[in-house]
Amino acid sequence: MSDSPATIQAIYRYPVKGLTPQPLARVALAVGGTLPADRLYAIENGPTGFDPAHPAYFPKQRFLMLMRNERLAALRADYDEANHTLVIRRAGSEVARGDLRTAEGRAAIEAFFASYCADELHGPAKVLYGDGHSFSDVAQKVVSIINLASVAALETALGAPVNPLRFRANLYVSGWPAWHEFDLLGAELAVGGARLKVVKRIVRCAATNVDPDTGLRDLTIPAMLQRTFGHSDCGVYAQVVAAGEIAKGDTLTVQSA
Repeated sequence: MSDSPATIQAIYRYPVKGLTPQPLARVALAVGGTLPADRLYAIENGPTGFDPAHPAYFPKQRFLMLMRNERLAALRADYDEANHTLVIRRAGSEVARGDLRTAEGRAAIEAFFASYCADELHGPAKVLYGDGHSFSDVAQKVVSIINLASVAALETALGAPVNPLRFRANLYVSGWPAWHEFDLLGAELAVGGARLKVVKRIVRCAATNVDPDTGLRDLTIPAMLQRTFGHSDCGVYAQVVAAGEIAKGDTLTVQSA
């Protein structure tokens, strides 16, 4: 297996599942955790039975998310971690604001989505939170990694530009050959002061067909992946096995396999 190093080009977290990302210059990772505040909240699409006192995994279809609700891409969300306030803008204008720790703040956000997604809701739009829980697409707590060379290979196959943010990852890296991330399953990567173990390929869904800037469903990425490369995967999940801070510009090196 090649031990080609890679470099972190961007770090993102998604404080509210399905909404826009926040770029980070650096972040501290804890063993067994996600990026802090990544998928910290979700908007329930109809009753799930989620118990905030005993938070458990639910499939993404139970929440508002891009795979089915592409209109979310037209919104810009800004989450202030210091005061837990979420601000939502559309076409540059503020349309909702709320402190997600308070019933009043959550109600303000819920009222907006009740109107904005009225014809796509299967019940009340409810802001969900569980202490220490992440509303990830998978049950385990992971960090998602996208190899930018693989995105470039997709662009070549499609004959069209592909915004890497379609893949809603935490880390975007350069320096590996296309699809080299799949060779790293089971490997540990040293990055900054942390270590990550690559545990799973990411199977892509129709959310990647949505342009994150326009909200238009303008590509067919999973179908193209299957047709051209014989799989529907792009990117990998990794678990944090040693805590530490990572930063944009840090190098990832393979430590073991």
